[in-house]
Amino acid sequence: MPAPKKTARRSLLVTSAILSSLALAAPAAVAAPKPSDSPSASASPSATPPASMSSVGGARLGRPGTQVNLASGVPVLPKDVSARSWIVADAETGDVLAAHNAHWRLAPASTLKMLFADTLLPKFPSDTKHKVVPADLAGIGVGSSMVGIKEEETYTVHDLWLGVFLRSGNDAVHVLSAMNGGVENTVKAMNEHAEELQALDTHVVSPDGYDAEGQVSSAYDLTLFARSGMQKKDFREYASTVRAKFPGQTKKGKKGKKVRESFEIQNTNRLLAGDADVPVYEGIAGVKNGNTTNAGATFTGVAERGGKVLLVTVMNPEKSGHNEVYKETARLFDWGFKAAGKVQPVGELVPPKGAAQAKPGANPSGEAGGSGDGGSGTAGTGSKPVAGAPAADGAGGIGTALGITGGVLVLLAGGAFLVNRRWPLPDLVRRRTRP
Repeated sequence: MPAPKKTARRSLLVTSAILSSLALAAPAAVAAPKPSDSPSASASPSATPPASMSSVGGARLGRPGTQVNLASGVPVLPKDVSARSWIVADAETGDVLAAHNAHWRLAPASTLKMLFADTLLPKFPSDTKHKVVPADLAGIGVGSSMVGIKEEETYTVHDLWLGVFLRSGNDAVHVLSAMNGGVENTVKAMNEHAEELQALDTHVVSPDGYDAEGQVSSAYDLTLFARSGMQKKDFREYASTVRAKFPGQTKKGKKGKKVRESFEIQNTNRLLAGDADVPVYEGIAGVKNGNTTNAGATFTGVAERGGKVLLVTVMNPEKSGHNEVYKETARLFDWGFKAAGKVQPVGELVPPKGAAQAKPGANPSGEAGGSGDGGSGTAGTGSKPVAGAPAADGAGGIGTALGITGGVLVLLAGGAFLVNRRWPLPDLVRRRTRP
């Protein structure tokens, strides 16, 4: 079957043209039935994807197996990718360059926090303060990743989002959920937002992504969440923060005066922060990783090279090597940057249902949360976005590279979702040469 026709390239400076054409850009959403809440819905998946999957974004994306249009001049896909499901997409045009079981419903782990953040970030200004009570931390799953929130201590929303993005803290998720009316209300809002984004493979049971019966998503849906979130300034800046100071406990000092301690937290995204066997990926700018017993390792990343911004999602590699999910993501990024502009797409990332109703002039900076300080949730005092991250040591530190330039853009805010536009990504990074 031929690939879907590529959406016409629109001028990067003509907002009105984009808005008027969005109604034509979204194909009809056709999805498989919603998963049940039976144990089988969250059991370890078989090695075989279902024969029938959603066709949102194009019929080929609903087929099992690898979908790619190889032709003269198109590089061959890497052979050493063992993930059950993956997708490589152009973040700005929405073109899906290649995919493998893109709509296979699998446990998402903490990559589901991208949907959590995209849903809740607009609700609270970053300087809002909240004193944690015991009920806020109730119901956190055993063995959850935690940032270290303490009862009876006060945190800003900015602190809490750093805990979500950098340490994947389920405690931070539960506190923010409590501020939002509770876990049940937050789950309901997340499911509604997923439906609005046409992420119809997704069923949320727990807002933090912790394994739960019936909780599923797909590589396609996780990529939609990342694409939507990355159009928000605060989301971009949190997702690109390598390390930050996080408030600790209040203790009495030497003179009996109360002193609030702090400690450093580092992003667990290894393509962003690096590891012994994984260098920082050149051009990386986020987004979110996850790992649970049921889901295995999951990851969605965004990176820019040569004017191209790509999104890659990898779910549950079958290889059990250390940091395998990041290594496979890096190989798919490498392929995507080589193939971009040469390979015919096999589908597209659809815009939200309400995209055709977007109106120009809505919060042009793409900020969320209602603060007037240049963007709610911006990585400000005490945190270090990628651009300003100091070297961790003399040889393997993180430097500044590839700052993104471009015009002022109207991004996702107040219901506006614009495609085929440059995002003002944070300054990107590359790993210094190791000795």
